[in-house]
Amino acid sequence: MTVSFPLNAAAALFAVMLAGVAIVPAVPGPRSPAERHFLPGGADSRQEEPRTGDTGLLAQPVRLTPQNSGTTALLQAISVVDDKVVWVSGHQGTWARTLDGGKTWTPGKVPDADTLQFRDVQAFSADEAFLMAAGPGDMSRVYHTTDGGNSWTLQLKNRLPKGFYDCFAFWDRTHGILLSDQVDGRTVMLETTDGETWDDLSTSRVPSPAGTEGGFAASGTCLITLGSKLGWVATGAGTAARVFITTDRGSQWTAVTTPLAAGATAGLTTVAFRDDRRGTALGGDVARNDDTTSVNVAITTDGGKTWKAAGRVPFPGAVFGSAYVADLSPPALMAVGPGGMARSDDDGRHWNKLDTLAYWSVGFGKGTTGWAVGPKGRITRIDLER
Repeated sequence: MTVSFPLNAAAALFAVMLAGVAIVPAVPGPRSPAERHFLPGGADSRQEEPRTGDTGLLAQPVRLTPQNSGTTALLQAISVVDDKVVWVSGHQGTWARTLDGGKTWTPGKVPDADTLQFRDVQAFSADEAFLMAAGPGDMSRVYHTTDGGNSWTLQLKNRLPKGFYDCFAFWDRTHGILLSDQVDGRTVMLETTDGETWDDLSTSRVPSPAGTEGGFAASGTCLITLGSKLGWVATGAGTAARVFITTDRGSQWTAVTTPLAAGATAGLTTVAFRDDRRGTALGGDVARNDDTTSVNVAITTDGGKTWKAAGRVPFPGAVFGSAYVADLSPPALMAVGPGGMARSDDDGRHWNKLDTLAYWSVGFGKGTTGWAVGPKGRITRIDLER
């Protein structure tokens, strides 16, 4: 089913996305900033069997194994605690957890949250996790559990009617940072320093937005942390595709422009770093699922101070999520989107396509096993050999 809508009708678009139908603009032209959050993509229903990715230029083989999530909800985020404990989250108030590396998944729903889209999750153990809901106004929220999802505490409900949460990340259990879309020309970020309460960052601590700049709430990877002080934000939908950087655990953020294209539906969607210097920012135009030519990968070797274009991934459309597999030599970079899954063994300069199924996010822990999630409850386990 395809629905046309007025281009300024963000509320109508949100209702259409909740109905799970494809979205096509009624007429060409710039879209409202809020529309970038309702990302169309290839929700296919092909039979999935264990398979081995293309290993033509890979340093190590890859094995992809579909797993039964126990839900049909679109899954958009993943948090890997270790090779046994993994949490995922998605639409219809849904989350799921495995305690055995994905052999079995236990799905659940946050009470009275069936209309929420949990587009980011951060887990610290089998018992403790945070969920971030993305949506207009008070549909953007943060929940917390300390008993494995048996009960959830609502920690934060967006107080800004024009706000829209995009992603969050944590340095530890008590120190976290959250990105919202800008509101009335002001960059909106929030922090917690106790793992319970959240406060706005003052405008003196964050960059001013570049046009209608915000984050793409696609995979929970537009904001990442590393170590005890480092953090990066990938932005889009503005006049420039930029990366925000902090080196002091969020006390101050600065912005750096990347060479990737920006626009109402284009820019950076995800950022990944394998150490304090070497990282990759990826994205594209989220409204062009058939794009195979636009450059959508940028790399840095100085912690994000400077960036250069590095080509594009081998699957069509934009990249939604990315993650490094640091416990390999050389480290592998995984990228996913509605067009498939790909891997690079040289920090995004060259790529191999691994899959053509649709994915929204990918995550790895400290080992060589990771997971990718996507439409219709899709969870695929990724095993890389050392």
